[in-house]
Parts: sequence; C-alpha cells; structure tokens
Amino acid sequence: MMKFDTPPALSPGDSVAVIAPSSGGARNAPHVFELALERLRSTFDLNPVVYPTARQSDEFLAANPRARAADVHDAFRDPDIRAVFATIGGWDQLRILRHLDTAVLRKNPTRFFGMSDNTNLSLALWNAGIVSYNGAQLMNELAVPGELPDYTERYCRRAFFEDSLGSLEPSAEWTDEPSTWWTNPDELETPPTYESNPGWRWAGGAEPAEGRIWGGSRAIIEWQLATDRYLPDPADLDGAVLAFEMAETIPSPSEIAATLMCLGERGLLGRFSAVLVGRPPGRSYLEEPPREERESYRRRVYDAIVDEVGRYNPDAPVVLGLDWGHTNPVVPLPVGGQVSVDPQAEAVTFPERDG
Repeated sequence: MMKFDTPPALSPGDSVAVIAPSSGGARNAPHVFELALERLRSTFDLNPVVYPTARQSDEFLAANPRARAADVHDAFRDPDIRAVFATIGGWDQLRILRHLDTAVLRKNPTRFFGMSDNTNLSLALWNAGIVSYNGAQLMNELAVPGELPDYTERYCRRAFFEDSLGSLEPSAEWTDEPSTWWTNPDELETPPTYESNPGWRWAGGAEPAEGRIWGGSRAIIEWQLATDRYLPDPADLDGAVLAFEMAETIPSPSEIAATLMCLGERGLLGRFSAVLVGRPPGRSYLEEPPREERESYRRRVYDAIVDEVGRYNPDAPVVLGLDWGHTNPVVPLPVGGQVSVDPQAEAVTFPERDG
C-alpha cells in the first residue's frame, strides 16, 4: 500500500509560487492574470511570487518543456514557498514529465493547485505519494469576473489553510458561460450568468466506500493510458476513488464512455471503490447550444458514465455533477487524499486528518 503525504497547510501571509507548467495565459490576457494575483493577495492574504515561466508566451513554453519542469523543481525546493499555483491549463504538459525529478518532489512536499492539463503534474505527484489539489487554478477559477463566488472561496480556504475539505455540499448555482472576458478587459466587472444547481445525481452501488482519489481531466487520463509511461502500478489503485471531469471541448457521451471502456479493459476501472464525476460544461467559446440541448447533453453524458461503470464495476457508487472541473464555482479536490462516499446518506466527506 502506497504511503501519502499531505503537504502542510498554508498560513495567511505565506509566499506562494505562480508558475506556468502547461501553456501560457498571462501573456495573452494580462488583465485576467493580474486579477488572479490580486485575489491571492486581497481575498486570501497570500503573497504570490511570479516565476519565470508564468508570463512567458505559448510559443516559448511549447518549445521549452525543460524550463517548465525547472520552475516546478525550483518552486518545490524553495523553503519559503508554501504552495504552488498553475496559471492555466493547456494541452501538452505530458511533455514535461520526462524532465521531472520525482525525488525533488518527494523531498519537498508542497501543496500544488491546478487542473485540466495540470492533471499530468497531479498524477506525477500521486505517483510520488504527495497529495495535490485539482482546482483553484488561477486564471479560470480564481479570476472569474465579478465577485469570487462564495462557494469557491469557502472550499479554497479549506484547501489552502486546513487539513481537510470536510463535507462537500452542492453549490446553490453554477455557470458554464464562455470566457469572453479573456479578450475584453471591460467585462471583468460583469459576472457571468448563473443558473440553479439541481444537485448531485447518485447511481451505482448502494454501500458506502472510501479510498484515495486518483484522476482529473478525462482527456489527460486518456493520454496517460495511451502513453503508458506514467501510470501507477495497478495494485496501487485497489480501493482508490476515480474522479474525472470533462473539458469545454464538449466530448460526446460515446467518447466519454470509450475512456471508461479503456480503463475497464485495462483492468483498472474495476479496482476503484467509487467514482466522482464533475459537472460537464455544455458550451464553449466555439459553440453555444440552447439551454435545453445543454441539459440533454449532460443527462446523456451521465447515462453513458453510469452504463460503463456498471459494466465493469457495478458495486461502485457513482456521484455525478460535483462542482469541480470546467464549470464555476469549484471545490479543489485533493488528488491522493482520502474521501468517503456514502450513497445512503448521499454524502461525500473528507477525514479531518489524512492518514
């Protein structure tokens, strides 16, 4: 059984690293980046330290995966840095993993926050036995226009300053409105349109389950399977809890089912004790279907997931529609952290202390 280390919690006034281990973002939308830094300072009383990659262009970062890995090493090594935040996701972080020295990460456990393409780094930390947080990414989750949602602030505070997220609750409202403020600084003052949250959908097994979270972005899980270089030993996933969410590329229900089928045929899906699914966005900057179509899309996605999990792991409880992933507001989930899933009480809880 793997041993995991939850890095120490932060304290107000702590210095935190800001890096770009995936793609750029600050160079393309400096107004969004500055809002994210200001929220770290004013909302959470943290001192952001901007590392060299953070303001680099997409072209530089794509050409220099070693530089991105070097910033990860430097941030984790620095004894004055108490957490590391990714600016934004992307699509090629897989390329930096060959340059990562996991011995550096193990020797210097530090809380890492990032999602989407940063799932690659989270899963590398999982392999090193270090809990990281899938969420609280700076430019798309902390720098939302208008006010930072109370739900996001509440769970980020727990992820930053406490040893446990406690009990999860569904948010009252949510949004998947496309991020037009990235190209229009004037829209940073205008909040997106939120809609009422119907809550979670429960399916699968009826018995309570618990285990350590493994997963993140569905697309990155699929790339990890295809690469077959960085997956954990299958035995290390026995009793773990699979968590995955979908990006704003709006994958079809059959594509999502195919990812689960690959996990099943590889003999991995049946090892998990439970499955947590983030709410999938139904629109993006490329397309915006009517609300009825978006709701239908989510139902079909959930049905496809339930069917595929039921094929390979019918006893695993499945929780669908968590406030996590590519919609807002969000809770940063601790990848590698212990979680309990109780279908009878319809509760998702994290222990006060892990381990």
